[in-house]
Amino acid sequence: MSQIRKLLLTLLICGLAASALAAPAALASHSQATYFEGSQDLLNAKTRPHALAQMRALGVKALRVELNWYDVAPSPGSASKPAFEATNPGLYAWGEYDKLITEAQQLKWKVLLTVTSPVPRWATSNKKAPYVTKPDPKDFQEFMTAVGLHFATQVSLYSIWNEPNHPAFLLPQWNTNGTPASPRIYRALYQAGYAGLQAAGQAKPNLLLGETAPTGYTKVNYKREKSRALLHDVAPLAFLQGALCLNAQYKKSGSCTPLTAIGYAHHAYTTAAGPLYKPPEKDNVTIGVLSRLSRALDLAAGAHAVTSSLPIYLTEFGVQSKPNRFLGVSVAQQAEFDAIAEKIAWSNARVAAFSQYLLVDDPLGGKPGSSVNGGTIGFQTGLEYLGGKLKPLYFGWPVPLTVSKSGHGFSLWGLVRPTTGATKVTVLVQRKGSGKYKTLKTLSTDSLGYWTLHSSTQGAHWRVRWVSPAHVKYEGPAIGAR
Repeated sequence: MSQIRKLLLTLLICGLAASALAAPAALASHSQATYFEGSQDLLNAKTRPHALAQMRALGVKALRVELNWYDVAPSPGSASKPAFEATNPGLYAWGEYDKLITEAQQLKWKVLLTVTSPVPRWATSNKKAPYVTKPDPKDFQEFMTAVGLHFATQVSLYSIWNEPNHPAFLLPQWNTNGTPASPRIYRALYQAGYAGLQAAGQAKPNLLLGETAPTGYTKVNYKREKSRALLHDVAPLAFLQGALCLNAQYKKSGSCTPLTAIGYAHHAYTTAAGPLYKPPEKDNVTIGVLSRLSRALDLAAGAHAVTSSLPIYLTEFGVQSKPNRFLGVSVAQQAEFDAIAEKIAWSNARVAAFSQYLLVDDPLGGKPGSSVNGGTIGFQTGLEYLGGKLKPLYFGWPVPLTVSKSGHGFSLWGLVRPTTGATKVTVLVQRKGSGKYKTLKTLSTDSLGYWTLHSSTQGAHWRVRWVSPAHVKYEGPAIGAR
């Protein structure tokens, strides 16, 4: 802890905000932006200064912020829409969202703003909590105009809805005949959001489509499950098909016009089996099967439903650690799995962005699916425990490292995240039977901080060490070969 505190103090004293230049998102191999979502730690005035200081030290350069419509709207709990000019940003209570985004701009961090539910009660079709049922597209278009006018150049990238294929965020997910209902609801909201940003003066909005959760169903049996069937997630590829008016063979099933977007956003969470896990359900997309999503987008482009070669933005990701008893792995595995997942994304030419969800763990919640019944799930994907104790991932995230067996040797991959250009990094190895680490090699990164190395040296564990220009030492946790 003392090392991290020293690190933070050094960064703050030296005023290294200028080093936080946002990495460009690009549709190219070996380059990707990395977004960090701090959730409530950043939207709380008491915890935000410390969280931002930690993120600066960790090398964060871009934020994802979820803007809940309900939080800022006039009279959000009223069943009747108040009389107000809904496109006027001055009539909304932007509160901590304003403060956070202003601070991000001062740090020169890019901001991805995901506008999502819950929505004002008056904008729902049933006027019932949790206020996610059939939001009114016209009301949403007016709200998005206000959002676009208010944040203007402070936000570099927008996205419509968080996990619209999940019943905790959008209802209904299903029709009683067993077919998905949420894709068409989402399509209308996306079109409304796009039009709202255009009305705010953005001729070609930087807008992402999707933000889909990784798993779900392609059909449900209402007769057998009754109302429980309507609370299942829709599988992400089935959702994509429905939102683009395509059938299961990616052929047009209606006269819908193409949707315009600069990328497709997806949350490629995986299970405790790790990032290489391949779900058997063909319409589910975890980090280990990203090719399913790129192929689906290519087929959709072939049907003229979206533009060709649409980039993939992995806008929410994290590895659950214990004490989550449903999806958690050991904290040592969390650091390894997170780095492997990032390398998978980096190696995919289609991926324009990766992400980290949570700095600090959520309180423990129930099993997956609890949220649709009014409970909480709780994510233990943070770099530190809820009580403040740091996990190995806290030290590994600034300098992620993967080691894989390759022939008679090992292939190593890593990143020096806090750097702003090419730098020198030292790779350490612990030989089998030895309790000490020795320098394997000191090598140069590329201009974005990435590096690779092939080594024939047999080892039990590896780690990396980097010293910043301010003489702050970063040293990652021990990593084994996989």
